[in-house]
Amino acid sequence: MTHSTPLTVLEAAASQYPSYPVFKVPHTTVSDPELVEEWESISYAQFKEDVELHSKYWAKRLSDDGVPRRAVVALWLGGMAYSDVLSIYGILRAGYVPELFSLRLPNPDIVYELMSKADARALIYDASLEADVSQCPVPLHAATPDSLAEFKEEKSPALPVGQDEDTVMIFHTSGSTSGSPKLVRCSYRWFDCIIRKSYSVSKPRTSDREDVTVWLGSMCHIGQNFMLLGSLQHGSCTIQPTKIAFSSTELIDMITRCGLNRLNQFATFLSTQLRSSRNDPKLLNFLQGLDDILYSGLALPHEDEQWALQHGLRLTNLFGNTECGAMLLTVTSSEPPLRALQPIPGTHYGFFPISSSQSSETGHVDANSQLLELVILSESGDCPDPSLRAADGHYHTGDLFLEVAPGKYISRGRDDDWIKSQNSLRCDTKAIEDNVRNNCGDLIAECIVVGNGRPNPALFVEAKTEMAEATLKKTIIRRTRPFHARRYLHERITSTAFVFVVPKGTLPRTATKGNVRRKAVEERFKIELDTAFGMSF
Repeated sequence: MTHSTPLTVLEAAASQYPSYPVFKVPHTTVSDPELVEEWESISYAQFKEDVELHSKYWAKRLSDDGVPRRAVVALWLGGMAYSDVLSIYGILRAGYVPELFSLRLPNPDIVYELMSKADARALIYDASLEADVSQCPVPLHAATPDSLAEFKEEKSPALPVGQDEDTVMIFHTSGSTSGSPKLVRCSYRWFDCIIRKSYSVSKPRTSDREDVTVWLGSMCHIGQNFMLLGSLQHGSCTIQPTKIAFSSTELIDMITRCGLNRLNQFATFLSTQLRSSRNDPKLLNFLQGLDDILYSGLALPHEDEQWALQHGLRLTNLFGNTECGAMLLTVTSSEPPLRALQPIPGTHYGFFPISSSQSSETGHVDANSQLLELVILSESGDCPDPSLRAADGHYHTGDLFLEVAPGKYISRGRDDDWIKSQNSLRCDTKAIEDNVRNNCGDLIAECIVVGNGRPNPALFVEAKTEMAEATLKKTIIRRTRPFHARRYLHERITSTAFVFVVPKGTLPRTATKGNVRRKAVEERFKIELDTAFGMSF
């Protein structure tokens, strides 16, 4: 059986759309790194040629290091540049298995531990990490090749092939469990399904022009990999922005000069654009002209979503995760306020009750007692590696839904203690809370971690002692510093600005068990959180 992989997708696209632009890359001014002088177009044919050239380079360099083909090679990159795509696809084309780390995991010790678990035989790193990789236990190479000219006439390595369960690429969960992310091994079978799903998600809304979209996130995470695979299959173009949280001015520039007609953004960043458009008729007009505005990672704040729909913006909600890629999409005919989701065709999912339905004293069924957990069945091609599955052989996502019509669902959060950051990466709040209790139990009576949609989490504590507030905050930060040093940037609390001390009994609790209510804390202290983060969400 021939499997679809990122490489076969690229081969087919370069053959079918050789002269089409596949990327538009910004060239900024010296004085302002966010002011684009020119958007350079890179064709599909050029992209394929560049990947081939990089594959020859890495095949020679890694062979000289004694690294055999099919070995795992780690890449620690920003993931936001065309050069990063060439590094990833070049390593893959050279016959190796890329293990991808983004700059959001800045601790080299954790990177080395995860490399060891994957048996990675070499590390390719971003130039900004030069000082951090001096103790690397395997051969090292900077991601930017010193010279490629000598490899132009070299023969390309054979296109790698594998069996169903052989690993093509390795990602990592976006949140840490027990102090470290988990490996997400992606097989040939898994990529077959991912590529079919991405084709469906990225299908053009109109046939009279090439689709132009924009980078969703780092290529070291599944989101942008998924969206790029969809774009390649349709001969679409992807714009590399100057930064992931690009300004409204840059968005308008991408629409006018690059022809952007499909906007892909994480919900937090899209929310910023929507709020700006309320006071900017020009921006609103451009947003109304887009064929599609796809958001993912988090739900949009209700008021932003309603305002956008009322003003004719074509919103699509994509629900996904690292382990499975995109899973659910907004039902096209779904109207507010429900905006239901349904599984992407070709998948095999279960929505299983988490508890039996309970009726109130009036005889009415409590809707929240009918919550269903999304479960990726083992027969679904996107069911992740067996190491991530439950004892029943299926993958339990922990994501909860209500079925509002046959086969149509609305999200009701998660059945665990995770939140999602501004970049839609996951953060284990319980692990942080447990660490605070273990190290500061003599100082605090209760604690809760919040920060859904924020750049990093925030900690609320009820003080147990008469210690001065500033001293208590500094002590908490000092005692928990070793724990946070091992975590992703979006999971860390390293500043007293994100520690809030409140009197005992202040945090809102459930009426029955007296548990602190995370969402209620977010809502009650929204102004304080907005002030600390300098942002509203």
